[in-house]
Amino acid sequence: MKFGARIAAWLACSALLFSSHALAQGRLLVAPVRPVTNTYFGIKITDPYRYMEDLKSPEVRRWMKAQADYTTAALGRIPGRKALLADIVKYDNSEPALVHTVTRMEGPRYFYLKALAGQNIANLYMRQGLGGREKLLVDTRLYNGPRGEPAAINYYVPSPDGRYVAYGISLGGSENATIRVLDIQTGKNLPVRIDRARFGGVSWLPDSSGFLYNRMQKLGPGVSSSQTELKSKVYLHILGEPLGKDVAVFGYGLSPDVSVLPIDMPYVTVQPGTDYALGVLYHGVQNEVTMYDAPLSAIGKPDIPWKKICDTGADVTDFALHGNDVFLLTHKDAPRFQLIETSLAHPDLADARLIVPEGPGVLSSPVASSDAVYLQDLAGGVYSILRIPYGGSVSRLPLPFQGYAVLYPSDPRLPGALIFMTSWVKGRRVLEYDPATNKVDLTGLQPSGPYDNLSDLTSEELEAPSWDGTLVPLSVVYRKGLRRDGSNPTIIEAYGAYGITIDPTFNPMRLAALDRGAIFAVCHVRGGGEYGNAWYKAGYKLTKPNTWRDLIGCAKYLIAHKYTSASKLGIIGASAGGITIGRAITERPDLFAAAMIEVGLTNPVRAQDSANGLVNVPEFGSVDTQAGFEDLYAMDAYLHVRNGVPYPAVMLTTGMNDPRVAPWMPAKMAARLQAATSSGKPVLLRVNYQGGHGFGATRKQEEDLYADFLSFFFWQFGMPRFQPNHP
Repeated sequence: MKFGARIAAWLACSALLFSSHALAQGRLLVAPVRPVTNTYFGIKITDPYRYMEDLKSPEVRRWMKAQADYTTAALGRIPGRKALLADIVKYDNSEPALVHTVTRMEGPRYFYLKALAGQNIANLYMRQGLGGREKLLVDTRLYNGPRGEPAAINYYVPSPDGRYVAYGISLGGSENATIRVLDIQTGKNLPVRIDRARFGGVSWLPDSSGFLYNRMQKLGPGVSSSQTELKSKVYLHILGEPLGKDVAVFGYGLSPDVSVLPIDMPYVTVQPGTDYALGVLYHGVQNEVTMYDAPLSAIGKPDIPWKKICDTGADVTDFALHGNDVFLLTHKDAPRFQLIETSLAHPDLADARLIVPEGPGVLSSPVASSDAVYLQDLAGGVYSILRIPYGGSVSRLPLPFQGYAVLYPSDPRLPGALIFMTSWVKGRRVLEYDPATNKVDLTGLQPSGPYDNLSDLTSEELEAPSWDGTLVPLSVVYRKGLRRDGSNPTIIEAYGAYGITIDPTFNPMRLAALDRGAIFAVCHVRGGGEYGNAWYKAGYKLTKPNTWRDLIGCAKYLIAHKYTSASKLGIIGASAGGITIGRAITERPDLFAAAMIEVGLTNPVRAQDSANGLVNVPEFGSVDTQAGFEDLYAMDAYLHVRNGVPYPAVMLTTGMNDPRVAPWMPAKMAARLQAATSSGKPVLLRVNYQGGHGFGATRKQEEDLYADFLSFFFWQFGMPRFQPNHP
C-alpha cells in the first residue's frame, strides 16, 4: 500500500511485519504472493493470496493489524476529518431518540427498540397505550462482553398475554444470538438461555406457555465452518422446563412427510386465533419458500402430521395468517406479485382466491390485522399501503407524504396498522392507521428532530440508460441551488442482490456531506427488487453483469448531465454490493475517483467454503457446476484485478466477527489491489475488531465509519480542506 506516492512493490516470503518507518514515509509493506492454482472445468485459476483465508495464522493476523493501523493513521492525517466527524455526530444525535422495530400487541402495548441521543446501542422498551409511561425492559449495557464487546438485541418477540418477551442478544456484531426470556412483571430473566439461535424465528404459543425457535446445529471437532448454518431445526420450549427437554418439531431429518435439505432453514409460526401451525422452509437465501401446516394441537407430539401447502414452484415469497386462512404473496405469472388466499384446513393453491391482482406497482410484506390485510405497494420509488378488508375491496391509506412506508408487525387481534415512514428528505415517523376514522396519525413513539423537514433539500427520480438501453432508476439528493457544472463531489450507492430494494430513507449523517456541496445518489441496479421479480432475475447468476454495468450507466449519466465528473465521483456498496462495486472498478476504473467496498463479497469463487457460503448458493451459484463456476467467475472482482491498471482509490472494510462475509475476503482484495494498481492512489483496509457485518454496530462505530469514508472520498476528490498537506 502507498500513501501519497506509488506503492512499493516489495514481495516478501518471510513473516509479515509492520514497519513504523514505512508508515512515516507513507509506505506499507505489501503481502507476499504465494500462488495456489485450481482447475475448474478446464480453466486454471491462480489465487496469489489463498493463504490469507487462514485467519488463525499469526502471520495473517499481523498483516491485517498492520493494515488497520496504517489505515487509521492515514485517515487521521486528513485535516477536514475532525470537523466532519463533529458535524456527523451533531446531526446523528439531533433527534432526542431513535426508535425502530416497533411491535403493537393487544392492550394495546407498544414494544420498541430505542437509542437516546448519544447512546451507542438501542435498548428494549414498552409502554401501555401511546400515552402510557415508558418502561425500560432490556438494557444492553448489562450484557457487554468481558473485553468490552458491545451487546445488541438481534430480535425480540412479546408473548400474546404480554407477560413475557423473548429476545436474542449477541456480542461484537457477531449475530451469534442467545435467546433470553424476560418476565415483564418482575423485570427478571427466566433461567433459560438458548445459544446457537442466530436467526431466532421465535413464535409464542397462543396461551404464552412456551415458544418455538430455530437453533443451528452444534459443530463437532474438525467440522468445517461451512457447515455452520446447515441442518438447523425448530424446537419447542415450554416455560419452566429445562432446555434438555425441548422437542424438535420441524427441520432436517425429522419427518418422512417433510423433505428438508441440509441448506434449508426451517421456521414455525403460530398465533392467536389460528388452529394450525405453519411450517416454512427457506432454501438458503432463495426467495421462494416451501410451506406446510399441521394442527396446533399436534406440535410437540410424536409424528406431527405436516401437510404441504406449496413448494418453490408456486413462487410464494411471503404470507400472513388470519384465523384458519393464509394469504400468500406470489410472483407466479405475476412478476410484480399478487396476493392469493387459501384455507389451512384444506389448502389448495389451484383453487386459491385472488385477493389483489398484479398491478403497476410491486406488492410486498402482507400483514393481517383483525379488520383487514394490509400490503405494501412500490411504484416509481414511492410506497403506498393497501388495505383489503376481509371480503371487501382494495383501498389506499391516506399517507401524509410520498416516500418509504413499511408495515410494522401487529397483533392479529387488533384492528388497523402500524406504519414507519420516511423519505430522502423527510425524517422518520411512526404512524398508526385507525380504520374507524380512516386516518393516519403520528404515534409520538418517534420524537421529532430539528432536521425532519428541511426546506432546502431536494430529490430527483431519474432514469439512466444502461449498456443495453435498459433505463435504470436513479435517485439523486442534494441541496437546492446546486450548479450542474461537473464540479460537484458525488457519491453513488448501489447493491443489487436477493431482490432487495434500496428504499428512500432519511439519514441525518448524510447532511454533513450535503453541507459540503456533495450529491448523494442511489443507482437501483438490476438484481434488486425495484421492479419486481423480473428486475431481480435480470441481475442474477448468468445476468449478474447487468448489475455493475447498470452502475456504470448511472455514473456515465451523471457525468454527461454535468452533475459531476469522473475526478469527483465515488461509489459505495456493502456486502453483496461488493460484487457491484468491485466489478465496476475492475471493468471501468477510469470512471471513478474513489470506491468503498464495505464488508464486501469480492471473491465469490471462494465463498462457498466460508461459513455463510453454502446457504448463498441459490443466489450466486456453485463452483461444483460449470455454469455455476462461470457465473461466479464473472462476478469475482478479486480475480479480475489486473497488474499495472490505474485503479481508483479504494477503501475496503471488514469486521473480525463478521458471520456473513469472511474477513479474509476484503483482506485478499486489498492485498491484490495494493500490488496491482499503477495509479498512485491509496488502497486501504479498515478493520473493526469489535464489529461484524454491521448488525449490532454501535452508534459511535457507525459515526466513525461514516467520517472515514466521507473523508477518504473528499480527499480523493481533491477538496482543499481534506488534503493531508492543507494547513
